[in-house]
Formats: sequence, C-alpha cells, structure tokens
Amino acid sequence: MDPIRHAIELARGPNRPAGLEDGTPQVPVDSEIKRIMLDAAHLESTRIVAHGGGDPQGRSYDMLRTQVLQEMDDNGWQFLAVTSATPGCGKSVTSCNLAMSIARLTERSVLLVDMDLMKPRVREYLGLPGTKGFLSVLDGRAKLSNVMVQAAFGPTKMLVVPGEVCKSGSSEWMASQSMSALLRTLKRELKSRIVIFDMPPMLMGDDVITILPQMDAVLLVAGVGNTSIADIRQCHKHLQTTPVVRVVVNRVTEAVDSYYGYYGYGYS
Repeated sequence: MDPIRHAIELARGPNRPAGLEDGTPQVPVDSEIKRIMLDAAHLESTRIVAHGGGDPQGRSYDMLRTQVLQEMDDNGWQFLAVTSATPGCGKSVTSCNLAMSIARLTERSVLLVDMDLMKPRVREYLGLPGTKGFLSVLDGRAKLSNVMVQAAFGPTKMLVVPGEVCKSGSSEWMASQSMSALLRTLKRELKSRIVIFDMPPMLMGDDVITILPQMDAVLLVAGVGNTSIADIRQCHKHLQTTPVVRVVVNRVTEAVDSYYGYYGYGYS
C-alpha cells in the first residue's frame, strides 16, 4: 500500500471502514445501521426462543452455542454455514436462535446473514421490515448499509442482513465475484464477529456446494420425519473437505409446502 493511501485510511479512524476502490461493498459504521426493536410475541410465534435465557428450549440453544463457539475458537473460524439436507428441518429457526444466543454473551458479537436466495425466512421469523436484502447488495441495487439492521431485544443486539428472493440463477450468484468480494469484506472488517449464514437445504440444488469453499465450518440440521439416513449420507459426501461442527436433530418441522415449487424444482 502506498504511503498516501495508508495515511488516508489511518485518518478515517478505527470506527470507519476504509474505502474500497474496487467497488467492494463497505461494512457500514454504527451510525448508518438502522436499529429495530424485536417483538417478543412475534418471536415466540415463530419459535425464536433464545432471546431471554429462561425458556427451556432457549437453554438448548445456549448449550449448542457453547459447543459451537468452543470449536470455532479452537480452530480460529469465523464463518459458519447453517444448512439442512431437505426443507422442513428447522435450519432458519436454528440460525436465528443460535445467533440470538451468541448475541446475549456480553463479550461476543454476531452477524446473521440470510443467504437462502430461494426461500429466505430470517426476515419473517424476526419480524423485520423492508423488502431489499442480501441479493440487492450482490447485484448493486443497494449498499450494505441500506439492508443491514441491528436487531435488538432488551440488552441483546445483533446485526442482521435479511434475505431476498432470487427468481433464477441463485447458484450463479453464489459463484459470482460479487459474492467473493462481499465475503472478503465481511471477514476483513468484522474480524471479532461470528458470522452465521443461513443457507438453503443442501440437496435442493448446488447453492451450498458452490459456496462451501468460502465457509469455515458447517452446522447441519436434520429433522425427525424429514431427513433420512440416505439424505445424511448424501450430505456427508459433499462435506468431505468442510468441517462439520455439529449435527442438530430437530423434532419440530417447518412447513414444506411448495418450498421451491415456484422455481421449478417440482417439490410440493
């Protein structure tokens, strides 16, 4: 880096990310991020229970949080992909609850990114307003500061990048230079923050397989009655080179009606 550019970046101060002259999205400073207060009744209606610590189900997510963080810390990992074999396993509920449980730790911070470009659910589960999301940043229709929000519940707060439906070409976006540039920015500018990516189901297309090389680890969610042994074995074939921190077995399923039917996958 030349001395002039280095001096300019130093002058920006520790709370302002450096300008990225190659067009890479910038991580917004705190003053640019919209704060949204989450509603307790809505969270409970969507099974987001890890915001307080008193709920028995919430304590299960706290146990998962401890196990995941210990392994990620031991290995110096930052990016965690949460996926499932098939729809209806509760991966998005798990992503939201795990992120909220981590956010309750005073010395931890977390970013939750909805990277399910075919059926994003994080916005719905948390009760966040707006329509633009992760895809708008990738295709240049919005800055990261326009879509990133700080979701707060009492003293608990976490950063969230909601999802946005991609009507076609989701795997191409996963493999795009825009995606790689954005992930590099998040890794560089948010070094102290765990980043959880809510991914689509692994066996519904090649989206997850495409992005796996850029993830540090995977949390695989299975659903009783939804996930077969054959499904798990098929996922295992794709996860030979990516560490799996845990396999979560859920007994509560999400509705699977026409999960990807609109996009021609033929599931109903």
